[in-house]
Amino acid sequence: MRTSAFALRDTLFGFLLTIFLFVKSDIKTTLIPITILSISSAPLCTPNRIFPLVWWIFLHLLQFDTSNQIQDVEEDAKNKPIRPLPAGRISLRHATILRWGLVPACWIGSVLHGGPVLFSSVTLVLFTILYNELQAHRHWLTKNIVTALGFASFEVGGTLIAGCDTSRMDAVGCLSVVISTAVFATTIHTQDFKDEEGDRLMGRTTLPIVSPQVGRASILPLLAIWSIVVSFVWELTWAWTILLLCLSVLIGTRFLLLRSRTADQTSFLLYNVWLSAVHMLPGYWRYFRYQDYLLT
Repeated sequence: MRTSAFALRDTLFGFLLTIFLFVKSDIKTTLIPITILSISSAPLCTPNRIFPLVWWIFLHLLQFDTSNQIQDVEEDAKNKPIRPLPAGRISLRHATILRWGLVPACWIGSVLHGGPVLFSSVTLVLFTILYNELQAHRHWLTKNIVTALGFASFEVGGTLIAGCDTSRMDAVGCLSVVISTAVFATTIHTQDFKDEEGDRLMGRTTLPIVSPQVGRASILPLLAIWSIVVSFVWELTWAWTILLLCLSVLIGTRFLLLRSRTADQTSFLLYNVWLSAVHMLPGYWRYFRYQDYLLT
């Protein structure tokens, strides 16, 4: 009995570790920024909404990542050998079963929050299929567009769950999702520089491969412009605007001048810090600027 208990514990731990390794690389790029945006955009109704919000995002992220990772096992074996499939933690057959089994799990978990959240879930699953199974990720233009729309589905579902009324989003929530979608569509190629070697191996035509100079040179002006735009929309003080702008200049300059894979990984990490800061701004407006209007 004691041996069986240890075996069960090890099996459960191994399963949970495998699940974690599927989503590990996207925790900083998806789970954290979208959770921040959802809490800021809704705004958060009660602290009790945080767990179901994070769980919903995590479950849908796992659905996307399993779909993505069963497509290009060769690439992951070269660039990300720690992932479950190249590491031999799960077979391709079982990963495929998990991938399609997560679709109804996402929909069942979503319907508990109401029709609009279910619609977000269905939309996200469709964009996942378009991105992975139908290979929209192979060209930089379709990749950027589908990725941005997929993130929008994440954000709408998360914002609805975070809010007190899961049937609707107010104007601030809608505006924050629209801005975030536009930011993603125009800057998400920042993630492709660190993966350039694997993308070449798989025959993809990402922007760093098609036009590396344009891709790198575009980051600084795009991040700077978006920093100014969101500062204006959410009425930041001059001090916060300058801070956000300085961060965007730092990131853009790094991408332009530092071109090793390690440097691109660090630059992309800083991009996610910038993105998370941008996602906090609807909350800043609600809790500081809007309150100022009420007091005047």
